[in-house]
Amino acid sequence: MTRDRRFGPAIGADGVTFRLWAPDAKSVALKMHGKEEDIRPMQRDSEGWFSIVAPDARPGTRYRFRIDDEIDVPDPASGFQPEDVNGPSEVIDPAFGWQAAGWKGRPWHECVFLEMHTGTFTTDGTFRAAIDKLDHVVEAGFTAIELMPVADFAGRWNWGYDGVLLFAPDSAYGRPDDLKALIDAAHGKGLMVFLDVVYNHFGPEGNYLGRYAPQFFTPANTPWGSAIDYGNPLVRRFAIENALYWLDEFRFDGLRLDAVHAIVEPGRGLLLRKLSEAAGALIAESGRHIHLVLENDANQASLLDPVVDPPVGKYRAQWNDDYHHAFHVALTGETTSYYADYRDPAPYIARVLAQGFAYQGEPSPHRGGEPRGETTAKLPLTAFVNFLQNHDQIGNRALGERLTGLATPEALEAALAITLLAPGPPLMFMGDEWAAREPFPFFCDFKGDLAQAVREGRRREFSEAYEKYRDEVPDPLAEETVRLATLDWSVRSQSGHTARLTFVKDLLGARKAHITPRLPHLMDGHGTARFEDGVLIAQWRIRPAERLSMLANFSLQARERPHAMSGHAVWGGPPPDELPPWSVFVWIGPS
Repeated sequence: MTRDRRFGPAIGADGVTFRLWAPDAKSVALKMHGKEEDIRPMQRDSEGWFSIVAPDARPGTRYRFRIDDEIDVPDPASGFQPEDVNGPSEVIDPAFGWQAAGWKGRPWHECVFLEMHTGTFTTDGTFRAAIDKLDHVVEAGFTAIELMPVADFAGRWNWGYDGVLLFAPDSAYGRPDDLKALIDAAHGKGLMVFLDVVYNHFGPEGNYLGRYAPQFFTPANTPWGSAIDYGNPLVRRFAIENALYWLDEFRFDGLRLDAVHAIVEPGRGLLLRKLSEAAGALIAESGRHIHLVLENDANQASLLDPVVDPPVGKYRAQWNDDYHHAFHVALTGETTSYYADYRDPAPYIARVLAQGFAYQGEPSPHRGGEPRGETTAKLPLTAFVNFLQNHDQIGNRALGERLTGLATPEALEAALAITLLAPGPPLMFMGDEWAAREPFPFFCDFKGDLAQAVREGRRREFSEAYEKYRDEVPDPLAEETVRLATLDWSVRSQSGHTARLTFVKDLLGARKAHITPRLPHLMDGHGTARFEDGVLIAQWRIRPAERLSMLANFSLQARERPHAMSGHAVWGGPPPDELPPWSVFVWIGPS
């Protein structure tokens, strides 16, 4: 698939062909970096493409493009930036000695995600260092790791959502072959690897597209920068080529598209449909399991289909923020900002467990009463990725604190049991499986005015927290903030952390043995769920004659059991007549 790319250099028998779409440039020259300055004029065609074949170029050659004899810019489809976003690009050989060459992936219903940030997952913060932790991921019961974005960003550290060179793994984490080695090692252990990709904006530093190809952008803005114009076929192709590049050349098992609700029209619907169709063609050609997932605050159920393969024009699932928000309010009592929409959390918890989205067209007070979402009536619950935490929900707090420090251990473990044993694919954030206490505050490594603008923006957004906690709020530009967020793997051997890890392993073991094999047979799309006197009663029909059932006393007081259990216990054993506080019971029985 990547052999059909128009963006980026192409290695051939006669050398390397360099290409740049620069419709607003009067002239473009290839600048080869070596012992002496080597400037070679490029030829323009009628579409605004400039190209040149360099017979002496090869993998390892470094280059930039000189625009109008005024400015030298990196290749927007660079495969690697050894000197960061403003430096020269490097020609990368796509060949790699894959060891798990026969890997075809795993079906969607087997997904259990561990989200990770490469730079803080280990002390070294590299792709290679992450390989050493894969045995832990497998032993804990996860089947997939999901990397926060790795596309090249400015500076030494970043969450990843400020990427500007979307084809280049950031050099802070290693070279492209190091990322391939991580994916290959994961596949060898039976782990899927997903990648977050950002198509709603480019980062604020190192993006030169506006200088020579302003057609990439519309006059509109997103919260993070200029809106990308996907109504333009070449701009749309750029994003689709990028997605296929990660899926084909790097063999990622899936992508999560960040904040697609923030992709400003025109062209948003075309991009999402065409990208899915292109991935479907790759599935058909390769025979692999490939899964595309959305983050979409608009709750557009019509975009989802977890069953049909290939999912032509559709997406496997969506991150279910409604699930997180409802449980967060129940666990912490917080009702500010978007949590105000879940002020009475019980009915929302029941609805996300039974139907996926809590908001399916109802007015959202947080959004000024505007209706939010679409009905999920035709969707199975495998279309909703459920979580109690992720990078956003931890890091979009002034202190970046985890639920480990906000909720009681008993309540959090009850919520974990519900999440890991309900039908929706569960996701945990790195370290949560052993109750890590490291915060995950926002961090980046910008300089000068841009750095100060980030500091001031955070102070405005979290003014109350800055007033209350003052010097306790981490500086988003400080190296110390990155160190605060870096996991301390040594604490896993401490009693409280070991107990939590064992608890999660047992839950995921029960899911693997009893729930995962039944997920393809879920019927009617939905289940039923309700609260009676603090007790959650949820049921999901599996095949005509079988039902997955859950009782959970999600409260501080002991509660009378609503009804008897019949069937095979999956978790908690037979529920007693009086349910202890924060207890969860799951069983499979006759319908």
